[in-house]
Amino acid sequence: MLSLSIFYQELSEDKEEDKMQNSSITFRLHNLQLPFSSTWKYGILALAILLLLGALTVLAYQMCQLQKHSWTGKKKKYSSEDGVKMRAQNGLWGKKMPPLLLDSGQQSDVDMEMAELGAALEAPHPCLSCSITEDPSSDPSPLPSSQGSLKFSLLYRREQCELLVSGLEVRGLPSRRHTEVAVWLRLLQRVPSHTPGLQCVVQEWQSRAVKNCNGTTFGEHFVCSLQDAEMERSTLKMEVQHFDKYSRNATLGEVRVALSQLKASQNLVFCAELQKATKDVVGEVLLSLRCLPISQRMEVGLLKAKTYPPCSAAEKSIYARIDVSCRRHRQKHQKSRPQAHTSLVIFNETFLFPMPQAAAWDSSVLVSLYEVGPEPRHLIGQATVGRNMAREAADHWDLMAKSIQQPVAQWHPLLI
Repeated sequence: MLSLSIFYQELSEDKEEDKMQNSSITFRLHNLQLPFSSTWKYGILALAILLLLGALTVLAYQMCQLQKHSWTGKKKKYSSEDGVKMRAQNGLWGKKMPPLLLDSGQQSDVDMEMAELGAALEAPHPCLSCSITEDPSSDPSPLPSSQGSLKFSLLYRREQCELLVSGLEVRGLPSRRHTEVAVWLRLLQRVPSHTPGLQCVVQEWQSRAVKNCNGTTFGEHFVCSLQDAEMERSTLKMEVQHFDKYSRNATLGEVRVALSQLKASQNLVFCAELQKATKDVVGEVLLSLRCLPISQRMEVGLLKAKTYPPCSAAEKSIYARIDVSCRRHRQKHQKSRPQAHTSLVIFNETFLFPMPQAAAWDSSVLVSLYEVGPEPRHLIGQATVGRNMAREAADHWDLMAKSIQQPVAQWHPLLI
């Protein structure tokens, strides 16, 4: 009993000591003070309030901008839908746009139409009006629906064996600001060959560029030596182009005149509406194509080329430029070695181009032949091979796709 009482007494003493220690710790905590003054405390509190207000302001501004953009988008959508309804009501969508890829039947129809158009252009055009030189003011103005007209005069001097082209004037072109107009003239002659419609470019000229206006007069004349016997198989082709010194010129239209209808020593004035520009066959090129699916490349072989050489062939050479377009993106071109310009040019060169298998069906090969010499280079003709091209070019492309690892060669016409 005595031991229990002593134990309880010691336990009570330990509890009293713990209470005294806790009370001393609480007293010390109450006596603690922060090292900042009240001024600093209120300043920090005010800064926190200002930051909160700034964040709320930015949030409100962003919500207003989001609501404004959504309202503008709805307004544009409604306006576009109204425009679609108006165009549908006015009948502006009566004709459908032509498809990007045509099947074989549609391609054959297009080829037949192009052949008929070429045959019609080779014959004397019925729209050409021929008369003795008269006052330019008496010429009738072009129709509002026309795409412009070209006025010029021709004179053949039989004694000098010269053809004189003068009085070039373009009228009624679509008005475009800050554009210049030029006329490209080519004298073509039919060449007897197994290739149908083969012609050669005897001479070509380019007029100076003049600012496009209602009546654009060039004030230049061109002279070409032409024998009387060559008049029957000669044609004068004149292309009106929008001149651009930074990129390619855009062809607006053309006018063709068969020189067989000219009479000697008579100055004839022609005024004709511009027709759709067409290409002429000036030679052939033999190409070989080979598909290499493992290395994802295509091999283009430039074998031979048939062209009509100029009179001074010894002074000029010819080279080819190969361009491959993959998904309408042109890759880096490659050039062949220059060769002497003869009737049959033998290149026997091959060129490798990267060609992913997925993009092989949406690709094309463009071969351009250039003639170089003392004068600057000029284009002889171009040939294009691809699945979406003409019938023969598409057949060659399909044979290449079927003949894996095997080269396929075929002749293609050179057009200009």
